[in-house]
Amino acid sequence: MSTPRARIIGTGSFLPEKRMTNDELAKIVDTSEEWISSRTGILERRIAAEGEVTSDLAAAAGLKALAAAGCAPEDLDLIICATSTPDLVFPATATIVQRKIGAQKAKAPAFDIQAVCTGFVYALGIADQFVRSGMSKKVLVIGAETFSRIVDWEDRTTCILFGDGAGAVILDSAPGGSTQGILSTHMHADGSHVELLRVTGGVSHGRPEGFDWRHDALGFVDMQGNEVFKQAVKAMGSVAEEALAANGLTINDVHWFIPHQANRRILQATAKRINLPEDRVVTTVDHHGNTSAASVPLALDEAVRDGRIQPNHLVLLDAFGGGFTWAAALIRW
Repeated sequence: MSTPRARIIGTGSFLPEKRMTNDELAKIVDTSEEWISSRTGILERRIAAEGEVTSDLAAAAGLKALAAAGCAPEDLDLIICATSTPDLVFPATATIVQRKIGAQKAKAPAFDIQAVCTGFVYALGIADQFVRSGMSKKVLVIGAETFSRIVDWEDRTTCILFGDGAGAVILDSAPGGSTQGILSTHMHADGSHVELLRVTGGVSHGRPEGFDWRHDALGFVDMQGNEVFKQAVKAMGSVAEEALAANGLTINDVHWFIPHQANRRILQATAKRINLPEDRVVTTVDHHGNTSAASVPLALDEAVRDGRIQPNHLVLLDAFGGGFTWAAALIRW
């Protein structure tokens, strides 16, 4: 008996209502619309409302994915949420999502993973293995972030980049003999570059004197942009080539490339490195900004819903994040 292959049967996404344009940012930090757009390609990003938390975004995206898949919440065998901005230290945001979407009756396992911007592709790889092993039949995989809560709004090198949002997919087992589904996933990490992209605080460091846990963040995003750029392009190009080689395919076989939406320059440089025309790159960074673990599923859902992705299309997902972590997934739609 052949190993079942996981396939995506529904996608969904959710963005907070509030849009923050570059002109609005220029009123609170020393920058300009031209400076931001020329360097990043970002024109606007969404910002979560006061009281709107990561699980709210994740649950909304998950419900849309369930509707697209024609599934009920109680059909789920597993929920995985990729996030670096969980509601709480514990419980896992995935368990809160389970309650919010009404899936708790199934008593299916629910857990978070944290691989920063690579988180959704990591989560997809994990979910794929659950389906292939037969442990799960229907899985909800979510990437959700409220990065606006951990950026320093006085640091123009980081606050201009990030936004909030969530994207989700439903996986199930493809019928026997089907060519559809996740062909392979490829995940990597290198912890020797932690200082290049990180948040400056954390739970196990404790709280400094004067820390007010009711109001103070545990830290802010800190990034050495030029070095991250070089590492990201190299790693994303390499793992894309690895995924294609593992399946006996070439870049010419790819219909759509969906990379992590860090900034337009990284997208362009990565496409150039793997010799892929830019018209086959799904780009949402201009109106989403960098939504970390949410960026790949947000872009995927947009390309599915606007009709770009069609049956039998080959779709290559690719991401890079702090850690460093990087990963790719090759999918036959």
